[in-house]
Amino acid sequence: MTDQAQALTLVRIREYLTLYYSPLPQGIEVDVQKYLELLGLWGKKINLTGIHEREEIVKIHFGESIFAFSAGMRQEGRLADLGTGSGFPGLALKLAAPNLLVTLVEPNKKKCAFLHEIVRKLGLRDVKIAPSKFENADIPEGSLDAITCRALGLNEQLLGWSKRTLAQKGELFLWLGGHDCERASQILGWKWERPKLIPETRERYILKGKPE
Repeated sequence: MTDQAQALTLVRIREYLTLYYSPLPQGIEVDVQKYLELLGLWGKKINLTGIHEREEIVKIHFGESIFAFSAGMRQEGRLADLGTGSGFPGLALKLAAPNLLVTLVEPNKKKCAFLHEIVRKLGLRDVKIAPSKFENADIPEGSLDAITCRALGLNEQLLGWSKRTLAQKGELFLWLGGHDCERASQILGWKWERPKLIPETRERYILKGKPE
């Protein structure tokens, strides 16, 4: 990690985050800094992210995650993040909206161990970790207000599972490229809103949809 990355200040972290969503809770930059430290420590043992510069991690992982609120996500209710990996977007959303009840779904056991450590170190409440594929997660049908996923794209199984698991007014949020956003308009049984271009990107969007 470079000296510049090590020197990333709390003020700069908050400035970066506000490019994607505002207002933010007090102290979020402190939690993000702690998160970065743990990512660095654990990243020496397991592969958590392909991005190593802290500035880029703040923008791409934290910033692009919390942009979901700018795309219309509510800041309370029950959320499941599918294939969360090292906690994105699920834990980033939790830091920005502490009232969310979050379930992190991740089949990789080593990454689940990291998630447990993050939750413990940051003292987060109302966060569950489901060590399984989303199809096998113990989440009741019709129970979720929001589902998020950055990892699986327009996956047919994901869309079917989401239809069953979302509550009546629940919404699905996907992080997609432009081509997949165009494909989504052809998928029957879903009502998609216009994709929201993520700041400082050319072809990365958040697509919000709900079952018809």
